[in-house]
Amino acid sequence: MILKENLKKIIILQKKYIDSVDKGIIREKFNKIMLRKSFALIISGIKRCGKSTLLNQILKNQTTFYYLNLEDPRLEGFELSDFNKADEIFQELYSSKGVYFFDEIQNIEKWEKFIRFLIDRENKVVITGSNASLLSRELGTRLTGRHISSELFPFSFSEFLKFSKQKPGEKSYSNYLRKGGFPEFLKEDDPTLLHELLRDVLMRDIVNRFGIKNTAILKKLAIYLLSNVGKEFSYNSLKKMMEVKSVQTIIDYISYLEDSYLLFTVPKFSYSYKKQQIYPKKVYSIDNGLSYANSVSFSKDLGKMLENQVFLHLRKKYKEIFYFQKEKECDFIVKEREKVVNAIQVCYEFNDKNQDREIKGLLEAMNELKLNQGLILTFNQEDKFEIENKEIIVQPVWKWLLS
Repeated sequence: MILKENLKKIIILQKKYIDSVDKGIIREKFNKIMLRKSFALIISGIKRCGKSTLLNQILKNQTTFYYLNLEDPRLEGFELSDFNKADEIFQELYSSKGVYFFDEIQNIEKWEKFIRFLIDRENKVVITGSNASLLSRELGTRLTGRHISSELFPFSFSEFLKFSKQKPGEKSYSNYLRKGGFPEFLKEDDPTLLHELLRDVLMRDIVNRFGIKNTAILKKLAIYLLSNVGKEFSYNSLKKMMEVKSVQTIIDYISYLEDSYLLFTVPKFSYSYKKQQIYPKKVYSIDNGLSYANSVSFSKDLGKMLENQVFLHLRKKYKEIFYFQKEKECDFIVKEREKVVNAIQVCYEFNDKNQDREIKGLLEAMNELKLNQGLILTFNQEDKFEIENKEIIVQPVWKWLLS
């Protein structure tokens, strides 16, 4: 519980701060966002990817808004009943009706009850949070059909170019390939910011929330997975590697890492959901810069760095992404509305040594999934050819990202 007088001071100070903050470059998500009465807009994503900045950009367009950042340490002890106090303060401070903005709301237990109360009274509400599972669980119970979800990632290549004031090309993309898209890191160019980000997500979002005692294993697992993007893993193999007693521990830890948006797992393609769960999965990182700063091995494999960025671009657009493996292998299969729409291979350089492997893997997937066109993405090569009456396009990743 927080005293109303203290809460009012904090709300006024937060309003002054948010009014003074530079709204930064306009995020690509900004133009796709629409606020509706009786609906909650949920913006989720990893810490420090720019959710608060996007929130600021949205509220700059509002004549009156009510803002509360629930990650403010001065709000220690804030609980469900304090939302009512906050609302009373908002009504006292502003004469006209405003839009509600709540930053990092998942920190407050049973927050969804108050949000439901607001939207039932035809208010416009915007929420940010950094845990996918916590948000979805509460949304599913109290806000079914009354919310619009939107995920935010670190900067895309296009946003990186605007932020760093660079022109598109191999040089600027090479910078982006290594540095990734966390705004604060790009501004300061200090790797310790990415070390602290990883530690913050692990300790505050996972360890504290789920009461994990063996923090060393969690950190070791996180760094291993962030360092091995594009590689297959099984829960049992990780259990042996990490020397833990139960495979369920590994399953739970990876689930927590995914929910906090640190990493993503990709299943092997199969029309059978049961088989998808049994087959080994592949892992991808939320950001190349984060993996680069927290791993020794990641920076040595430019092909995997390229593959990780291709995955992230696909993940922003599609929910169903797989890898294909039979006689040969294809890096990405994309499904949209139950239909396979794309097969993609990624290699840093397409040359005589890997040409046969990359084409055969792509063709096998295309034949199996009845696709007439396939894509090979490279660092800087461009080509187009036809094999077995199927068109294969070779394109630089940086051009594909901007298209």
